[in-house]
Amino acid sequence: MRFWLSVLSRPLLAAVALACAPATSQALVGVSQSGGPALAHTVLVVRNHGNTAGVCSGVVLSPRIVLTAAHCVRPATYIGILTDPSSQDPIFARSVSVHPRYVAGAERKRVVSIDLAMIRLEKPLPPQFRPVALETNPIVRLDQEFQIAGFGLREENGASAKELRYGKLVTRSPLSNILLWASDPNRAGFGACTGDSGGPIFDPAVTKLIAITVWSAGAGAGKCGALTQGVLVAPQRAWIDKIMQQWGAM
Repeated sequence: MRFWLSVLSRPLLAAVALACAPATSQALVGVSQSGGPALAHTVLVVRNHGNTAGVCSGVVLSPRIVLTAAHCVRPATYIGILTDPSSQDPIFARSVSVHPRYVAGAERKRVVSIDLAMIRLEKPLPPQFRPVALETNPIVRLDQEFQIAGFGLREENGASAKELRYGKLVTRSPLSNILLWASDPNRAGFGACTGDSGGPIFDPAVTKLIAITVWSAGAGAGKCGALTQGVLVAPQRAWIDKIMQQWGAM
């Protein structure tokens, strides 16, 4: 679920985001809504490596710490956060911690991977952003409802978003103590797509973070809209809390 494009100037992460964010595009394939309470907890993550750049979403854990997907930050030469997708002034990463059980290309290798990473910023996020509470219950049930949010594609072959979008998903099988599998309850093709990686999957009231979006699949040869996969945060609380303590954020 990665989005790449060529860039001419390696340090210009803001230019990457602007190039990926025409005003006509929206996030999440299928029918979704804009704004909402997720705005206070969700940021746009941009990275640069060599001559390529990528766009992801991320979740605010503290004024200086963002949780995202590991594949959104590795490999990377530069990583930044845009608090406004139309801005040209990113907040750059001071340091990054990737979950020790992350395995690049795990879906091809068919191995277990905890696709999570934490970003410590050089300066605090603006005051309109608030940390989200993390779910402590590791158990999910079939047909449990969630709200997913992200800055990704509205159409699979379109351009990435300038606007945060959100909508409802429900748990589907298989149930796991590591991953959340979810799909559109209306079977209308709604779900995560390129650029939504690293973004939040909340409880229905958007009061707790349940999972981080890491992968998607579509119908037939498609890659979006049929299945959304996230890493559950409750089983990873020990690692999250450890890194936040090391960074002096708790």
